[in-house]
Amino acid sequence: MSDATALAGPDGALRCPWALSTEDYVAYHDEEWGRPVHGDDALYERLCLEAFQSGLSWITILRRREGFRSAFADFKIASVAAFTEADQERLLADPGIIRNRAKIEATLANARALSTWAPGDLDTLIWSHAPDPVNRPAPRTLADVPAVTPESTALSKALKKQGIRFVGPTTAYALMQACGLVNDHLESCAARNAPL
Repeated sequence: MSDATALAGPDGALRCPWALSTEDYVAYHDEEWGRPVHGDDALYERLCLEAFQSGLSWITILRRREGFRSAFADFKIASVAAFTEADQERLLADPGIIRNRAKIEATLANARALSTWAPGDLDTLIWSHAPDPVNRPAPRTLADVPAVTPESTALSKALKKQGIRFVGPTTAYALMQACGLVNDHLESCAARNAPL
């Protein structure tokens, strides 16, 4: 991976360098990453996937996303909150996901916690931590993209205060990037100003 500015992909369009290593990344980069995500279930899914990614490469999670969706009832908070101990054992044996006990337990515990929130509360809490884009210059190289920001640290603390697990400041920032709270496409990347 280059730390340069955006690089030309196979179609000639400039993209963030990390997006060019696989076709899966190109599609994710062009169609999803950095685009606004709203809705409690959709944000819960991203929160869970970012937690499962911790310590692993994102491509590992991306390629298993359908397995995760199948295993976790399409990340419907109410459905996952009702999972039993038998469901947890099923998940620990499911080769279609990452079978990490702590991450699975956190996913179930987070659904139980979120199931007590009013509809829209997760969306409101997460989006309340979006930084002002006017004060955020576009990154020119990957070196300009932070791993943690004051906003991601505050989001992590706010989620933890509400009982949400496996969401440190770095995971919170990855969530912010994935869900469009920040636009970390490089300055010369074609996706930076692509229509939503």
